[in-house]
Amino acid sequence: MIKLTGVKKQFRLPGEGKLPILSVPEWEVEEGEQLALIGPSGSGKSTLLHLLCGVLAPDEGQIIVDDVPLHAQSQAQRDRFRSEKVGIIFQDFHLMASLTARQNAELALPVKMPKSRKRELTAEWFERVGLADRMNHLPGQLSRGQQQRVAMIRALIRSPKIVLADEPTGSLDRETAEDVMRLLLELTASANATLLVVTHDLELAAGFRTRTHIGELNEWYTPKGAAHPAGGSGRDPILPGNMAEPLGTSGWKGEKLG
Repeated sequence: MIKLTGVKKQFRLPGEGKLPILSVPEWEVEEGEQLALIGPSGSGKSTLLHLLCGVLAPDEGQIIVDDVPLHAQSQAQRDRFRSEKVGIIFQDFHLMASLTARQNAELALPVKMPKSRKRELTAEWFERVGLADRMNHLPGQLSRGQQQRVAMIRALIRSPKIVLADEPTGSLDRETAEDVMRLLLELTASANATLLVVTHDLELAAGFRTRTHIGELNEWYTPKGAAHPAGGSGRDPILPGNMAEPLGTSGWKGEKLG
C-alpha cells in the first residue's frame, strides 16, 4: 500500500538556508494496516503525512501509495489522487460553521452524485457513528467529540484506500478521545482501509497493533537536546503562518494538516 525509498525533504527558512526535516531510507506499510506514528513535535511526522497524501513532493526518492508514484506526479495529479483515495482527519475538525453536520459530510461527495444518494449515504454514516439525531445540527450545537465524529464521516464517506489522521484526539478529553479512537479503528478495519495516525498519546497508541516511533524511520531525527543534523534548528516547519517554504514546491507555504 505504502512504499518509501530514499525519501528526503528539506525546507528553506528565511536567512537560515536549508533545514533538513525528513530522510527515510526505506519504509513499507501493508494494505489494511493500522499504524500509530509517535514522536515529539518537530520530528517530521506531519511532513511525512503531507508527503503521503501528495500535499508535498519529496526533494529526493520515491513515494508509492496504492501503486501510484506520487514522486513522479504533478501537483494537479497529486491533488486528484488525494481527493479520490485519501481521507484526512484533522485535530481541529475544520467544519463549516454555517453548514449542518450533514451538509459538512456531503462536501466530500462528488458534485454529480444525485441528491437522493447523498442523503441516503450520509444517513447511513451518521447512524454508524451514533449521530443520527444530530444530522441537522450546526457544528456549534455539537460537542467536540460529536464534531470529530462528523469530521470522521467526511473523511471516510468516499471509502478511501488510506486514512491519515494528525492528532485526531488532541483537543478531546480522555474518555471522548478513547471513544473516538476506538470508533476510528473499527470503521477503518471494517473497510480494510490503511490507517496512519500521528499521536503524542502513548496510551491511545497502545490500542494499535503496529506502533512506530518517527526515530525508527527518519535518519534526520534527533532527540530533544541533541545536536540537529546539517545545522538544522530542530523546529517543525509545518506551523501556522508562512514561516517555511518547502524546497522545490510551488504554491504551498506552511500548510498544516491539523
